[in-house]
Amino acid sequence: YRNSLALVAWLPWLEATFAAVVWGGSFIATKVALQELSPDSLVWLRFAIGVAVLGLAIALRRQLRLPSWRELAYFTLLGFIGITFHQWLQSTGLVTSQASTTAWIVATIPVFMAILGWIFLKERLGWLQSAGITLAGLGVLLVVSQGDLRAMFQGNFGAPGDFLILISAPNWAVFSILSRKGLQRYPAAWMMFYVMLIGWLLSTLPWLASHALQEPAWQGWRTVLGAFQEYSLLSWRGWLAIAILGLFASGLAYIAWYDALKAITAARVGVLLYIEPLVAVIVAKIVLGEPLRLAALLGGGIILLGVWLVQRK
Repeated sequence: YRNSLALVAWLPWLEATFAAVVWGGSFIATKVALQELSPDSLVWLRFAIGVAVLGLAIALRRQLRLPSWRELAYFTLLGFIGITFHQWLQSTGLVTSQASTTAWIVATIPVFMAILGWIFLKERLGWLQSAGITLAGLGVLLVVSQGDLRAMFQGNFGAPGDFLILISAPNWAVFSILSRKGLQRYPAAWMMFYVMLIGWLLSTLPWLASHALQEPAWQGWRTVLGAFQEYSLLSWRGWLAIAILGLFASGLAYIAWYDALKAITAARVGVLLYIEPLVAVIVAKIVLGEPLRLAALLGGGIILLGVWLVQRK
C-alpha cells in the first residue's frame, strides 16, 4: 500500500521528466528528419501525428466537444503563433543551426517571458531578474559565436539558422503568455488539441505551396500527390525521427506535461525544463557527432544561471 502511494506521488514528476527528456531529444530528431524532408513537409507530418494522438487522448477522457466561435478565434491565433509560425522557424533554422545550439537558445524562453511581462503586463523586474536577463543574453552570444565574440563585428556571427531560432524564443514566449488564461479556463489537453489542429491545418498551405512551386503551375491533385510522394522516399531512420517527433514530442509529451501540472505547481515542475538542453547536447554528440565545445557548455551554463535568476521570486 505504501509503495502504491509512493508511486502515485512520484508519477507527476516522472511524467514531467519524460516530457522534458523527449523535448530535449526532439531537436536531434528534427535534425535527422531534415536530412530527408523539407521543413514544411516535416512540420505537416509531425503535427498530423500529434493531432491524432491528442484527439485520441481527449476522446478517451470524454472531453471531446466543439469550441464556440469565440474560442475558435482564440485557438486560431494560438495555433498560428505556436504551431504554424513557431515550427516553421525552428525546422527551417535547424537546417543550418546545430541541434545543441538550438536547445541552448530555446532555453532562454523564460527570459523573454519576463521581458514581455514587464513591457506589456507591467510586471515588476527586480535587480536580480535584470541581472539574469543580462547573463542569459551573454550566454546566448557565447553559444552562437562559439566563444569568439569578435565574430560579431566581422560579419561572421553564427549560422543563418541561429537567427531564426533566436526569433523563435520570444515567439514562444508570446504564445505562452497568450495561453495563460486559456489553460486556466479549459482542460489543457482539449485546448492543445484544437490549437494543434488549427496550427496543423494552417501549415498545410505552405506545405502544398512549397511543392506547387516545383511544378510549372498549381496542378490540383497532382501537386498534392507530389507532396505525399516525398514521404515514400523516407528511410527507416527518417521514419523513426518522425515517430519520435509526432507520437512523443507532439503528442504524449504534451499530455504528460499538462497532467503533471495538475499535481505540481508550474514553478516547481518548470525546473525540470533545465534538463532539456543538457539532453540535447548529449544526444546530439551521440547521434549527430556534434562537438562538445567548452564555449558552448560555458555559455549554456550562463544561460541556465540567468534563467534561474529571472525565475526566482
